[in-house]
Amino acid sequence: MRTAKRVATGMLAVTALACGPTAPVGSSGLESNGQHLQKTGIEEKVTGEGQFVHPVFGTVTFSFSAKRDGEGQVRGELYQNQHDLGFVYGGVVTCFAVDQVNHRAWIGGVLTSSNDPDPVTEVGDDVWFRVLDLGKGSTEPDRSTFFGFDQGVPPFDTSENYCAAQPWPADNARTWPVVTGDIKIRPTDNK
Repeated sequence: MRTAKRVATGMLAVTALACGPTAPVGSSGLESNGQHLQKTGIEEKVTGEGQFVHPVFGTVTFSFSAKRDGEGQVRGELYQNQHDLGFVYGGVVTCFAVDQVNHRAWIGGVLTSSNDPDPVTEVGDDVWFRVLDLGKGSTEPDRSTFFGFDQGVPPFDTSENYCAAQPWPADNARTWPVVTGDIKIRPTDNK
């Protein structure tokens, strides 16, 4: 089963770059020391929680929150529980990019917890994923991907590179319908 997971996450890294429109890319605004960012208002926010079912790896529970303030600082958390595989990951968000036109976001970060013995999923390793927010009232569900990890294959060898490249394969390939929960991409929220 471990090999199958590596292939699935590795495929993400070797797919053709189908980048969307230019979108803001995250900067290192990591709050690992617990300091608070200045309250300048949130310029972008991407949040989500729920479940999707991967056709091979089963039910996945996820939650994340990524925020960029008025000064471009990024902060947030990410979590994924791959129930059928028994792996649970947690981390901090270090970058994200948004394509408002196509309702897509790319989120990257660093693992702060992992029970997966794979050497590419250790605490301190980069992690990333992408989401689609189809909005309230859509007949289609929001979509999310399995976490991807650095496999040593450029151009996706860091979270920052993933956020900057903004890969999105045709037909929403390798994104899975959210069966419970919701994803929201908001351009501005000064609350």
